[in-house]
Amino acid sequence: MINRSLGTSGLEVSAIGFGCMGLNHGYGHSLTENDAVAVIRSAVDLGVTFFDTAEVYGPYTNEELVGKALAPVRDQVVIATKFGFSIDGGRSTGLDSRPDHIRTTVEESLRRLDIERIDLLYQHRVDPQVPIEDVAGTVKELIEAGKVGHFGLSEAGVEIIRRAHVVQPVTALQSEYSLWWREPEAEIIPTLHELGIGLVPFSPLGKGFLTGTISGATSFSDSDVRSNLPRYSEQMRTAHQSLVDLVTAIGARNNATPAQVALAWILAQHPTNVPIPGTTKLHRLQENTAAVDVELSATDLDQLNAASAEVDLSTDRYPAHMQRWINR
Repeated sequence: MINRSLGTSGLEVSAIGFGCMGLNHGYGHSLTENDAVAVIRSAVDLGVTFFDTAEVYGPYTNEELVGKALAPVRDQVVIATKFGFSIDGGRSTGLDSRPDHIRTTVEESLRRLDIERIDLLYQHRVDPQVPIEDVAGTVKELIEAGKVGHFGLSEAGVEIIRRAHVVQPVTALQSEYSLWWREPEAEIIPTLHELGIGLVPFSPLGKGFLTGTISGATSFSDSDVRSNLPRYSEQMRTAHQSLVDLVTAIGARNNATPAQVALAWILAQHPTNVPIPGTTKLHRLQENTAAVDVELSATDLDQLNAASAEVDLSTDRYPAHMQRWINR
């Protein structure tokens, strides 16, 4: 595994991180605690040093799991978590980035993760009821207190990024980004490069679509988040099968899997991009981390760029109640 710096912050992480959410949240197939811990520790063995979680995953149980798994190697890894939701009765009930709520959330996350400092703390979603200056100022106080190392934003738009960065330098922006969703390239990514902020793409494999294991005929269980996402309708998947076919073909001529091609494409876009694919399977973990060794040619990249530029970006990524949390 090679390392990368998130923007100009100096925060060094493995070039491919690990998104921990799916171990017990979101996709309808939670691992046992022992199996989930084994996956995370296998990621460490493969050189992964960057692990992503959030209080709302579970809620709460994902942070506890990550904390337990990484306790023996705490000084070797970077742990990122997120605040920004109100949670009641085991479910998120809306956004809440009020300063007092941020402080409370951080204390609880530190306890669940069993750590003294959160290496990278993201605002999970922009709260329109709380000025971003108040949010950034609160995180700045937490950094000065030694409870947080770096400040991040998730799914924030250009104006929010700029305003936050003035108050407290933003180390990383987490955003969906892949061959299946290149919308951030229009305005957000140029802003990140200008300000020296790293990009942490989540769903870099298109929530599995780019791996070649999903087709128009695939059905998702009711507990799988993709069953409610407009972009994962049978019609959308069928309409964009040609992109997956191309990713597969380019993989074949590079002795790589489709997933490795999709990750290698992200890595090739900019040296401060750090994707965080998640998996529950050890062989997929090995596959994903090996993507750092895949070198795509200029022809490969041109073909992938041309094909993915044809992807329909007009369909919302989330149902209405979740889409309203996306700030652009």
